[in-house]
This record gives sequence, C-alpha cells and structure tokens, in this order.
Amino acid sequence: MTQLAHQTALVTGANRGMGREFVRQLLDRDVAKIYAAARNPRTIDAADPRVMPLELDVTDAASVVRAAEITQDVSVLINNAGIAQAASVLNPDTSTLRRELETNLFGPLALTSALVDRLVDRSGAVVNVASVVSWIALGGSYGVSKAALWSATDSMRTELAPRGVQVVGVYVGYVDTDLAAGVQAPKSDPADVVRQVLDGVEAGHVEVLADETSRVVRAHLHEPIQAQLARLAPVDA
Repeated sequence: MTQLAHQTALVTGANRGMGREFVRQLLDRDVAKIYAAARNPRTIDAADPRVMPLELDVTDAASVVRAAEITQDVSVLINNAGIAQAASVLNPDTSTLRRELETNLFGPLALTSALVDRLVDRSGAVVNVASVVSWIALGGSYGVSKAALWSATDSMRTELAPRGVQVVGVYVGYVDTDLAAGVQAPKSDPADVVRQVLDGVEAGHVEVLADETSRVVRAHLHEPIQAQLARLAPVDA
C-alpha cells in the first residue's frame, strides 16, 4: 500500500475532468508536490505552490523523455490522459484506432517505462485509468485500446510488484467529464471516482471498480459473452 501524504505525484491529463480532480484531491491528502501534466501547461491551475505545471504529450517520445528528466522525484504516477473516438474496428482507415492506442496504451507504457527506476527506488505506485469497456466489446476502437491497457496493467503488475511497486487498474463506466459530454446516460461524479481510486491506492488495492456497472461486469467475466451483452445496455466509457 502507498500512503499519499508527502509523496510526489505525476498526473497526466491534469488540466480537466478526472485529471483536475486527481490534482485537487491529492492536495487534500497532503502530497508534497504534484507534476500536473498537459499538452498545454498554461491550462493547469497552479494556485497551490505544490502544483508544478508540466508540458507533456504522452504520444511524443521526446516529450516523454523531457518530462522524465524533470520529474526525478516522482513516487506516484497516475496515467489518466486518454482519448475516446470509438470508431468501428472494421474501418479500413485505422487512423482513429492508432491514435487511441498511442494515447491510451503506448503513452502509459512509455511514461511508466521512463519513470520505472525511480518508482522502484521509492516503492511507489502506478495508477492506470482504464474503463469497463476493457472487458466488454461495446466501445469500438476505444474499447480495443482500453482492453489493451487492462492487459498491460496486469503485465506491469507482474513485473513491478516483486520490485515493490503497487500497480492499480481503474475501471469505470461513464464519468461526467468532457469525454462523455455527448452521452445521454447516467454518469459517475468524477470526485467520487477519484476518491475511490485514492482510497484504493492507500488501502493497497490492485483494482478499483468505481461504479456499479464495472462491478457487475467484473463479477460476471466467467460467463459467456452473449450473457453479458444481454445483461447490459450499451456502454462506452
């Protein structure tokens, strides 16, 4: 388990939605410093002196290297940045799928790899924000990218747990952020989701199922896929 007080965190996608909420709640838990990362660091609220705006594009290898050089003291990494475009997986134009994979899979992998030695040195934590569509194919190309992140998170844990690093996968349906602005369906409060995640980190959990949809789907993964699809209304989160 990782107690968050006095830690140094890096939060990607920190300028809006859940990322902004991660920053706010980490401050409430007395972290020492937060590197709040976004493509445009001027969009970061840095009113608290513990917040350090950080320019970072997780899809750009050079940007990841520069960020890693700056964040030498990181002990908690929250891979929150993501995009959702949900194209058909049969579209012969794979550009949307590739963009989602670059942001939602390869970005977290690249950043975690760049920071791994310091996370090991500090017995730190990695949090990967995935989705309930990691488990059930209702998100098109977005679901493919989040399913890949689920697998990558478990593989990270296999490698890093013996080295003292806690790896947490986060699974949730719709959250009331810009990402789901066009969705007419019940949505979780981002403050509630983030609270559950940070509570889970401090409790030593390796998965956080942050809403009822994710809990139901996770509990029934052993069932035939037809049964799961029959149980659920379309989900894309």
